Order: sequence, then C-alpha cells, then structure tokens
Amino acid sequence: MSSENKHLGLVMVGLLLGILIAAMDNTIVATAMGTIVSDLGGLDKFVWVTSAYMVAEMAGMPIFGKLSDMYGRKRFFIFGLLVFLLGSVLCGLAQNIVQLSIYRAIQGIGGGALVPIAFTIVFDVFPPEQRGKMSGIFGAVFGISSLFGPLLGAYITDYISWHWVFYINLPLGIIAFILVAFFYKESLRHGKQVIDWWGAITLVGAIVALMFALELGGNEYAWDSSVILGLFGVFAVLFILFVWAERKAVEPIISFSMLRNRLFGSSTAASLCFGAAFITAGVYIPIFVQGVYGGSATNSGLILLPMTVASVVTASGGGMLGNKYSYRSIMLGSAFIFVIGAFLLSTITLDTPRWLLTMYMIIIGLGVGFSFSVLGMAAIHHFDERQRGSANATMAFTRSFGMTIGITIFGILQRNMFTDKMTAAFAAAGGQAPPADLFNDARSMLTPETRAAVPPAIMDKVIAALSTSIAKTFLWGVIPAALAIVCVLWMSRESIRDSQMAQTGR
Repeated sequence: MSSENKHLGLVMVGLLLGILIAAMDNTIVATAMGTIVSDLGGLDKFVWVTSAYMVAEMAGMPIFGKLSDMYGRKRFFIFGLLVFLLGSVLCGLAQNIVQLSIYRAIQGIGGGALVPIAFTIVFDVFPPEQRGKMSGIFGAVFGISSLFGPLLGAYITDYISWHWVFYINLPLGIIAFILVAFFYKESLRHGKQVIDWWGAITLVGAIVALMFALELGGNEYAWDSSVILGLFGVFAVLFILFVWAERKAVEPIISFSMLRNRLFGSSTAASLCFGAAFITAGVYIPIFVQGVYGGSATNSGLILLPMTVASVVTASGGGMLGNKYSYRSIMLGSAFIFVIGAFLLSTITLDTPRWLLTMYMIIIGLGVGFSFSVLGMAAIHHFDERQRGSANATMAFTRSFGMTIGITIFGILQRNMFTDKMTAAFAAAGGQAPPADLFNDARSMLTPETRAAVPPAIMDKVIAALSTSIAKTFLWGVIPAALAIVCVLWMSRESIRDSQMAQTGR
C-alpha cells in the first residue's frame, strides 16, 4: 500500500501530532486542575474531569478500531480528530466543572479514535522492514507526551490562562487534519460489514459502570455501599451480555478468535501487566519526591524526566531491534529489567539519596519503553488490513484498562497503609489523633506552603508514614511486573523478518 502514498513523511507528521495531543491531554490538564477548580469551583466533582476523558477514550478504542477495519482508517481518524478539537474548544469555554466534565468526555471520544488508528495506519502504509523504526517513533511520542504535558500545562497555567491548556490543541490539530486529510491516500480494500451494535452498547455500558465504581469507591461512597455494589453488579451483567453478544456477532467488536492467537493473546496480557505496574511508578514517585524530599508538585514532569527519557530511548530502540530479533526475545529482556526496577523502587526509604532514586527511575524507564513499541508490533503481526485496527485498538484498550485497575488497587493499598502507619505513630506518641485531613488527602498536606504551617513533630510522622506506604506499594507493584514475564514467556518467537519473508516469498 505504500506505493499509493507519495507523501508518507507528511502523513507521519500528521499522525504523530494527532497522537501527541491525545496522549498529552491528560497530563497537561492534571497540572492545571488546581487553577481550574479555583476558577470554576466544584472541588467535590473535579475527579470527573479526568475520569470522563478516560471512560470515553477507553470505550471508544475497540469500537473505532473495528469500524476502521470495516470502513477505512482515514475517515475515522479525521472524525476522531474533529471531535477531539470540538471537545477542546468546548472545554476552554466551560463555565462550571460539570460542563467541563461533559466536554472532556467529548474529547475522550475523539481520543479513542486517534491513538489506535494512527498506529494501525503505520502498518498499512509501510513495508515490514520499516515498521519497526516507525513503531519506535510512535512509542517515543507517548514518552515525550508524559514529559512535556506537565511542563507545558504548568507554563500555560502560570503565564497565560488555563483555557489555553485546551486551546493549544487547535493549531496542532488543524495541522494534523490538513496533513492527513489531503496527503493520505487510503486503499479501498476495506469492505462494509455488519456493525455489532449490541457488542458496542454492552461494552460501553460495562466500562462506564466499572469506571464509576472504581472512581467513587472509597471516596464518595464506601466500597460495601449499595451504590458501589450496584455499579459492580451492572458491570458484571453487562460484561456477561457483551461476551454473549460477541460470540453471536458476525463481526464482533472484540473477536475471541483473535485472542486465541498465541502472539496476540500473550502480547495483550503483557500490556495489561506493564500498564498496571508502570502507572504506579508514574503516580507515586512524584508524591515521594514532593513528600519526602520536599519538592514542588508543579515540576512533576521534571521529577520523572530520567524515567521518561529512558523510556523514549528504549521505545525507539525496541522498534529497530524488532527487525533483528523476535518480539519474545526483546520483551523478555525488557520485562526482567522492569521487574528489577520495580523491586528497587520498593527499597526506598527516608534516607535514600536522590541520585539513587534517579537510577531506579532510569531502570524502570528502560524496562517499560520497549513495551510501547514492541508489544504493539507483536499484537498486529498476524493480522491483515481487515483486522489490524481491531487488534491494535484491543491492545491500547487493555493497556489503559491495566493502568486504571492498577492505580485503583494500588491507590487503595497505599491509602490504607498510610492510614495504619499514621494511626500507629500517633498512638505510640500518647494517643493523640492525627489530623483528619491527612487521611482525606495526604498530598495536600505536602505542598511547601502547607508544610511550613504544620508542626515539625507532626510533619515528621506524616513523612515517615508516607515513605513507608509508598515503598510497600511499589513492592506490591512487583507482582504485575513479574506477571509480565510470565506473559512474555508465553509469546511465540515471530519477528518482523517473518513478515518480510512472507511478502517476498522467501
């Protein structure tokens, strides 16, 4: 198909810009949330600003991936881009936190189309010998977005206006639209098929119910409350209906026959484990630095710089290594490095020097970076144009799902361990009860301004409890990292070279 596109360089730039704004949107908004809430109000509802985007994006990924297989990539990439830009404009115009949450959901719908379809187009337009290199570049964009998102968000919020956190998407998105719309000449080999409406409806409903349960549980409602149990019940029922619908559908949104493919199934399972373990490091390292070392919350992008740079290097390198070695061999080394890094993070204490934590972050980044590019290539390896979109979207969905489950479970563990340590510390000091605010949001107590107002004796207990709880959370994070090794060992030994030989007949 590559011969049909004379401007692949321009098309690639457009695709990369589309991925950049979609991947960067959560991190850039997170930095501005304090200012947004102070302006719009709705402190009790701000969590939905992030959740609405994630729910819509996750629900849209497998649906748009399948639709792109059926009707073509270009139209749905363009559709996703326009919806994302519309949502960005509306977010910038939001007058209250409820409106902002709704508009973020619109953004998420667009983002659900951009990421999986862009990666799939690479496999459509580039020959096998170039796919590794291009996949590496795409994987590197994800790492770059996690670095520049917080930095750009902090700069825009401090020196311009939080509204421009959303408006910044417009010039980048318009350039992406022009490059893809006018220079990408798509193959007409996609054929119309029956749309799996029941699968789409039950999948979206199940994801929404599960995400609401995970977001509200332990915060707005107790985990054993009727609301949370009801949401989990709705998820279970809709998920069962989804499985039933997919088994009956002529063209299912997520094909179980694809999951029976060993390379695809193992790669998808590995992406879930990598996502669950990696998000723990991404969330709790900045909290540790802020709480223990006394860093600022606004420079979280700089805190994670060593890990981000390392992941960008191996994401790019992993794509190129795919031309020489099997996916399994690359990912086996990656998974072992990742487990070592996860374990080393679990050893941090109050006395751990900053340079040593930096080394641990580099090891984690080196381990996870390969997964950004290599697992995506492995997932698509056995499928042609009629199934690549669905395969890649399922992979992206699974990684996002793993990150969501991971941060929820490890968040519960960290919060409970922190509460237990604080209660025990104050009991040992004479039975004095710790401040209630600490249990609600320890991070708010660790800003430089608040730290100065807290008595040193209390702050010492907070820091010690926080350090211990985060280290033990990292230890729990070794479990999904180790499971990633098991998934990788299950992988078959294909490589990009197999695709090259299949096309050349050698």
